[in-house]
Amino acid sequence: MLQSVILKKTKNGFLNFINLLADIFVPIIPAIVAAGLLMALHNVLSAPHLFMNDSLITAYPNLKGFAAFINVLANAPFAFLPVLIGFSATKRFGGNPYLGGAMGMMMVSPALVSGYNVSTALASHQLPYWHFLGLPVAQAGYQGSVIPMLAVAWLLSVIEKQCHKRLPEALDYTFTPLITILVTGILTFVIVGPVMRDVSDGLTSGLLWLYQTSGAVGTGILGLFYAPLVITGLHQSFPAIETQLIANVKQTGGSFIFPIASVSNIAQGASALAILFLTKDKKQRGLASSASMSALLGITEPAMFGINLKLKFPFVASMIGSGVASVYLGLTHVLAVSLGSNSVLGFISIATTAIPSFLVSCVISFCVSFSVTYLYGRRQEVTEMLQPDGDEKPNEAMAAN
Repeated sequence: MLQSVILKKTKNGFLNFINLLADIFVPIIPAIVAAGLLMALHNVLSAPHLFMNDSLITAYPNLKGFAAFINVLANAPFAFLPVLIGFSATKRFGGNPYLGGAMGMMMVSPALVSGYNVSTALASHQLPYWHFLGLPVAQAGYQGSVIPMLAVAWLLSVIEKQCHKRLPEALDYTFTPLITILVTGILTFVIVGPVMRDVSDGLTSGLLWLYQTSGAVGTGILGLFYAPLVITGLHQSFPAIETQLIANVKQTGGSFIFPIASVSNIAQGASALAILFLTKDKKQRGLASSASMSALLGITEPAMFGINLKLKFPFVASMIGSGVASVYLGLTHVLAVSLGSNSVLGFISIATTAIPSFLVSCVISFCVSFSVTYLYGRRQEVTEMLQPDGDEKPNEAMAAN
């Protein structure tokens, strides 16, 4: 009995944590996606061997200025990511989001060593320090960081709430922001920031180790179970990990999760499309047609919940297709260098040299999922299985009369 209670609490706690991450990251995803697509556009302009031997900006020098402009727009949201996360996370934790945004600005101040160069500065013993309270405090920025800012936003919210409770109303408006920012700032640069930076680096390194060690096996397993993760909502935690991987693209090479999510969505669409050719019911054909196109473009809920899960075997078939395609992604080392649409359009977010392999994986996912669904479905009474619960079949209705 006690064990079941503990397991239930653990499960609920984990799901609440996933929902928390979703609440924080969903509002800022449009900004990240816009930046990611701009980064993809810059890659198209600057990558050699994409349309010709030379890059477009080499072949057409007039495009260099435009490409440089696009690069500035693309990098800004990632460089100042703590500002976005600080605002969103502090709001979710019940604090003043503008104080969270201000704290994010302080963590990426130009007066600090850029977060992208901290490791190099440490290795060369060139990282400057403040000396106060008897402690050396590194003047290190947190550009592109995720986990440190989440921890800081939570800490800021707790300190702000305590100030509201303890300060008289006459002093609250003036001194709460001052005390909150000052105390949070000291704790951030002395303790929380450095510790969370190590945690963040360890998580990123661990994911890369797992990917590099398990290779195709690991990507295949993630691809096989990605759709069930979507059902449980666990996939909502992935943007935090992907953002970290892409923000440190020079170290990580990019995100291996994005391509897997793309082929999984394509697999859902392919299985739903196969039902279009298996059923004669006009209503279900219309649902299958629209749901499959939606899934192929990245929105899987209509296909997943309206058709594939209801029939069960299309969902299993899509898992198989996604798993097979993800094995190929692992074998060919396909990585995304920006976020975008998890769909057939996802190729614009893939590293240019890996785009052909990504497109092949999309074809594999579609063909395997469609074929398995169609061949198995030929043996089933699909139209009857799709009939809503409680509806009588024509013969049964006649017999009842």
